[in-house]
Amino acid sequence: MQTTRWAAKATLIAAGLCAGLISGAAFAQSKEIKIAHIYSKTGPLEAYGKQTQTGFMMGLDYATGGTMMVAGKKITVIERDDQGKPDQGKSLLAAAYGDDKVDLAVGPTASPVALAMLPVAEEYKKILVVEPAVADSITGDKWNKYIFRTGRNSSQDAIANAVALDKAGVTIATMAQDSAFGRDGVKAFKEAIKKAKLVHEEYLPPATTDFTAGGQRLIDKLKDQPGRKVIFIIWAGGNPFKIADMDLKRHGIEIATGGNILPAMVAYKQFPGMEGAAYYYFGMPKNPVNEAMVARHYSQFKAPPDFFTAGGFSAAMAVVTALKASNGDASANTLIKTMEGMSFDTPKGKMTFRKEDHQAMQSMYHFKIKVDPAFAWGVPELVREIKAEEMAVPIRNQR
Repeated sequence: MQTTRWAAKATLIAAGLCAGLISGAAFAQSKEIKIAHIYSKTGPLEAYGKQTQTGFMMGLDYATGGTMMVAGKKITVIERDDQGKPDQGKSLLAAAYGDDKVDLAVGPTASPVALAMLPVAEEYKKILVVEPAVADSITGDKWNKYIFRTGRNSSQDAIANAVALDKAGVTIATMAQDSAFGRDGVKAFKEAIKKAKLVHEEYLPPATTDFTAGGQRLIDKLKDQPGRKVIFIIWAGGNPFKIADMDLKRHGIEIATGGNILPAMVAYKQFPGMEGAAYYYFGMPKNPVNEAMVARHYSQFKAPPDFFTAGGFSAAMAVVTALKASNGDASANTLIKTMEGMSFDTPKGKMTFRKEDHQAMQSMYHFKIKVDPAFAWGVPELVREIKAEEMAVPIRNQR
């Protein structure tokens, strides 16, 4: 009799466990995928952050065919404002992983914020897709295996710009913000220059509005140099082109820089023929994803998509491509295996996450500025696409 009672009890326990497992599996199956997007809603890089947010949401919609679903799971995006402050970004990411239980995060806008956030991803063992923060150290000596970056890095910017400027007989001085973005950018640019001569590096506070003192030091270093003389500017936000007010032409000095957002490129109209290399301009890439993004953006905003809109869109394409391949499994170990070496379509064409440092290898665009009355900004005319395989982007990760 006792044996029968124990058998019955065991059957009930087994049934309960089985029901619990089924219920747990059903819950897991219906679970949403939560993504934290942490970016500069406010602060000095607010314009960049807004574009990234627009591109990211537009990209999720495009990549999921308008369903915001992947592998039967609903994608939910939680947005947070880091205000461009490293401590704020760090605490917001910890809260997103810990309190909000997000599966992965995307962002931030500024490099110092990204560098503060990297250890948080490692501590919580969850993926952080960096977009658009650009400092080399993010996928370099500060990197960990939970970090993937869809945005370009300083080396990609530098190597591409060297294509335009690195010629024998050219003397260059750099002007950059005294920040991780500026210093990493100059370091990478110096390494990429092989034929031209670099004579001076000028670092100024990120919020500089009066460029007189820095500009005079640059002029003094360049004015007596023979041949072509160039000030190469690496700057985010603000208007560093005020330096042109110092009558550089009198000393035969040119300005060169990379691409930028359209409002910043209004200043480029002063410099017809100026050369550089851009991460993106809506008229350059020719592929179905870019065509779709441009059409959607014109439809929604009656204006073309901008520099960082393409970046946000690319991050969304990477996330959805990975989640489709993992059948909706957003656990870090599965995503790492899925994303290492993964190629995905973007408005810039195909990108591939390099296995060694999870940096997205991608094309850049050599341009020359043309003044067109139809546009408020200096139009970067494509000289040629610099493909990923043409750029020997250093692996700076030391782990």
